Amino acid sequence: MENHSYGENVLLLEGLKVTQQSSYPAFILLLLIYIFIMVTNVGLVVVIGLEKSLHQPMYLLFCNLPINDALGATAIVPRILRDILVADEKRFIHYTECAIQAFCAHIYGLSSHTVLIIMAFDRYVAICNPLRYASIMTTRMVVILTLSAWGASSLLVSIHLGLSVRLLRCRARILNPFCDNPSLFKLSCEDISVNNIYGLGFTVLVLGSSIGSSVLTYLKIAIVCLKNRSSVLNSKALQTCSTHLSVYVIMVVSGFANIIMHRFPELSDYRKLVVILFHVGPPALNAVIYGLQIREIRHKILSKFQNKVSV
Repeated sequence: MENHSYGENVLLLEGLKVTQQSSYPAFILLLLIYIFIMVTNVGLVVVIGLEKSLHQPMYLLFCNLPINDALGATAIVPRILRDILVADEKRFIHYTECAIQAFCAHIYGLSSHTVLIIMAFDRYVAICNPLRYASIMTTRMVVILTLSAWGASSLLVSIHLGLSVRLLRCRARILNPFCDNPSLFKLSCEDISVNNIYGLGFTVLVLGSSIGSSVLTYLKIAIVCLKNRSSVLNSKALQTCSTHLSVYVIMVVSGFANIIMHRFPELSDYRKLVVILFHVGPPALNAVIYGLQIREIRHKILSKFQNKVSV
């Protein structure tokens, strides 16, 4: 049992292991990435919000993605930036703050799946049922899909973390650069079999529903495109679906890398980098991919810059 000499509800974050010489370059690099993530993702939401021509179900549902990406980066990056400049033995965090950070980090991870699922549903209706699209994808449906995506994430993550928060703690060291659910239940010396069972079911449910719904949706879209001889429709379908699939592949690969690295304790330093990349890589790439690939958004962004330059 560890000595809680720094307070019963105060934990010590292990953080990133960086030398004094590399701390400032690491700080500047991560800060620049964070600024890029916030500017691009918030910028996309602002552009869609200000342009009435983009007030369509596809773009309104898409807004959930940059909002979630900004949340995921903000949940961990500011704290990591602070800890980089602080001595290892002074990286303290209150247990309540740790639990809140873990909640936000897991909301980001789960919502990445649920948001992409509702976006896939929108593309399915648009391509497979174009004549009924307007009657199906109403404002009410957009609201229902959005609330469902965030509501399901909040409920599942609340249960996930609730099982960890209930445990009595006998340790006070977080072996991670930020707080997450595994970090919380590893603080306990109690039996965590319930946590492991729920965690396994949680992972299977999320990945199974996410991958299963995406594969089924795009198979049906592919069948429709093969049967349809309209080059315009097929080109538009390819554009929107390839963008969505690119984002999905990046998210799944980074997520699987994080899960796999957890199984190898001897690679803890590499795991820390992987888990940070999961929270900064997709948010940085998603905004670029959607901003460049979707013609309507790209044209609106370019027109904004051209107007400012002309002024």
